[in-house]
Amino acid sequence: MDYDFKCRTASMRAKVEDLFDYEGCKVGRGTYGHVYKAKRKDGSDPKEYALKQIEGTGLSMSACREIALLRELKHQNVINLQRVFLSHVDRKVWLLFDYAEHDLWHIIKFHRAQKANKKPVMVPKGMVKSLLYQILAGIHYLHSNWVLHRDLKPANILVMGEGTERGRVKIADMGFARLFNSPLKPLADLDPVVVTFWYRAPELLLGARHYTKAIDIWAIGCIFAELLTSEPIFHCRQEDIKTSNPYHHDQLDRIFSVMGFPIERDWEDIKKMPEHPTLMKDFKKSSYQSCSLVKYMDRHKIKPDSRAFHLLQKLLMMDPNKRITSEQAMQDSYFKEEPFPTDE
Repeated sequence: MDYDFKCRTASMRAKVEDLFDYEGCKVGRGTYGHVYKAKRKDGSDPKEYALKQIEGTGLSMSACREIALLRELKHQNVINLQRVFLSHVDRKVWLLFDYAEHDLWHIIKFHRAQKANKKPVMVPKGMVKSLLYQILAGIHYLHSNWVLHRDLKPANILVMGEGTERGRVKIADMGFARLFNSPLKPLADLDPVVVTFWYRAPELLLGARHYTKAIDIWAIGCIFAELLTSEPIFHCRQEDIKTSNPYHHDQLDRIFSVMGFPIERDWEDIKKMPEHPTLMKDFKKSSYQSCSLVKYMDRHKIKPDSRAFHLLQKLLMMDPNKRITSEQAMQDSYFKEEPFPTDE
């Protein structure tokens, strides 16, 4: 490249540090970088923004993927990418987003702490319903546009604070997201590690090579259960989170302890799973005979005849082919009884 042209374009390029104040305002770190709360230096806009600095130097595949997807995606329940800054001096990439004050992880953590201190806070049913409906609306939009999120968990579900969008859910952290209209090779080959274990669907844990929108639906079921009970439904030790082997004995044990062991009548294709022989070697069906989702939710005072339970059951079907879609879930009778879900 012509040296003078390079210098001229570098001097014209907007620098993130010239436009925004963010020093000392770190608010968290995601899978792929650090997040800062930022404000415009010139005072032209009182709004707060989130600046995400991508981990490492240069443009990684995950950063390219996230930028490419977010530039095209526009929905009220998906985080809005405002701008991309490339810092050529230190080869850093910065993404500018709307700032969301809350996330579901912190909201649930607060309720869990209150519960532990014997000061339970009543979570309004309408709030849970509204949060779930907005998550489903965002995922329905992604799935309609051939995008799998693949890393849904409470920490990636943001909730807007004060302002015009107060209470609006925003699905964030698209570093693991994938287009699924024409995969060139099994997705498992590209990224052995997908989705935090607690929210990982059983077909992934059994080594499924080609998986579907149903993995996001399972994760939404886990989040819904957590909103209803303030406890992660499939809580498990996470000591080997970076393992490249999808099979995870302790996580499967936790799922079976809540749901019961899957019988072939309920999940016919379980025999075709790559890790099925390991599963049969490691587990005894008889150990989980007294386990069921009905019993688990009943302990948390969610009755099996409630509409909330019926929807949860459809989201947490062991067989991915029988799992409800986001569109079907949005039409569920749970959302047609009072209190009705709101936009925020």
